[in-house]
Amino acid sequence: MPESDVRPDHCPACGARNDCSLADPRTADRECWCYGVTIDPAVLQALPPELRNQSCLCPRCAQVEAQLQATRPSIP
Repeated sequence: MPESDVRPDHCPACGARNDCSLADPRTADRECWCYGVTIDPAVLQALPPELRNQSCLCPRCAQVEAQLQATRPSIP
């Protein structure tokens, strides 16, 4: 994906919505989901340099879906 095609609300790896609260003006005052997880640096290094630090990865590409599930409260 060329840098000009990078959209802050889409994953730079797969192009899907990334659920970044900072990219949405309605929720920009909230922390992004990525603040509460640990992303393996190798995942970030796998991105082409021109796509790094442009927008959040989606949880699937960041490989943190299990971490997010563990932090969500369970419903009795």
